[in-house]
Amino acid sequence: MTEAAGQIAKPSGRVRWIVVALLFTATAINYIDRQMIGVLKPTLSAELGWSEGDFAMIVFWFQLAYAIGYISFGRIVDVLGARLGYTVAIAIWTVSHMAHGLASGLISFAIARFGLGLGESGNFPSGIKAVTEWFPQRERAFAIGLFNAGANVGAIITPLLIPLLVLWFDWRAAFYITGIFGVLWLIAWLRLYRQPELHPRLSSEELNWIRQDPADTGAAIPWSRLLFKRETWAFALGRLLIDPIWWFFLFWLPGYMFDRYNLDLKTFGLPLAAIYLISDFGSIAGGWLSSRLIRAGFTANVARKMTMLLCAVCVLPIWFAQSIDNVWAAVLVIGLATAAHQAFSANLFTLPSDMFPRGAVASVIGIGGTMGALGGMGMSLFTGYILDTTNSYQLLFAICASAYIAALVVIHLLSPRLARVAP
Repeated sequence: MTEAAGQIAKPSGRVRWIVVALLFTATAINYIDRQMIGVLKPTLSAELGWSEGDFAMIVFWFQLAYAIGYISFGRIVDVLGARLGYTVAIAIWTVSHMAHGLASGLISFAIARFGLGLGESGNFPSGIKAVTEWFPQRERAFAIGLFNAGANVGAIITPLLIPLLVLWFDWRAAFYITGIFGVLWLIAWLRLYRQPELHPRLSSEELNWIRQDPADTGAAIPWSRLLFKRETWAFALGRLLIDPIWWFFLFWLPGYMFDRYNLDLKTFGLPLAAIYLISDFGSIAGGWLSSRLIRAGFTANVARKMTMLLCAVCVLPIWFAQSIDNVWAAVLVIGLATAAHQAFSANLFTLPSDMFPRGAVASVIGIGGTMGALGGMGMSLFTGYILDTTNSYQLLFAICASAYIAALVVIHLLSPRLARVAP
């Protein structure tokens, strides 16, 4: 394209935002399916006699599959494209999710969680690949923030919906009913998603807007080269440091709120939903802020890192969360931390598209996701051990508070300018 990006008027077409709506919905379903085990933890622990260590092992097997699947789906999506890659992913995770309703003990739950982790690992490589195909650089962080906000919508819906399904039916039926969401989404995805050049409803003006950035070859970069790029590890080590914190929030916050504030299945849903509602604002605001800074003339390097620094500072108060006696004051502090995580994550997810050609983005996302899942595995086992031995969250919250500053330092040291990697 010969026109400078700044000379291209914003198109009237909105097909690219329909794509974001699809990605948002898939991510919401992903998190409903993922978080149900955390919301049901008190019920399942009481019925099946699980200790904190037992629950940690079930989470561990999910994360092991997530680590294996993330790096695999990264390459699969780069080869097959977002449309087919997402189809495979959601088919696997929906079947595995519904299989939880047949589980009866630790082993069968671990098998179902392993399948769920394998399928769910394809969500973000596929989604970010789709954003890379459908959005110019200036809009990507905002688009990723929007679809990543689906995680919080899923996390809001889960503690409100699942207790009702359990009270109306039972926990097994809850897995079967929510599995229908994935089937319906898959039908919509196959009907509506195409690459921009092949989409029948896309105008030439919107296509020009999408393709305004300097062209790249679109060719994949072999893993043998990606693994020796500092930029790969800037992203991957960032994920290693912050992903375990989100896993901790997702799987242990329900139990923490349940025990710390003497809540039950009927009353702990609203505080949890409020935390993830606050998170939703963080996800959108984080993507909006860095995109706004780029439009104001800052480089992507400055815009992303300034936003991530602000997020890292906002997480710090969670260090003192356990000392807060009022449940709604705790909701505000924890919600601020989860919102800051989502804003930080929206910008971190954008870095591969800033630094790598389109054909390598999903592979880099896959490498980073695997590192994040490996970190999450360690965090799960460590959390189970700490809670079984000390029954205190103080050390765990201290780790949460410091992880984001550490991640930003590592990212900046490895990629001080977010330099573009040659194909």
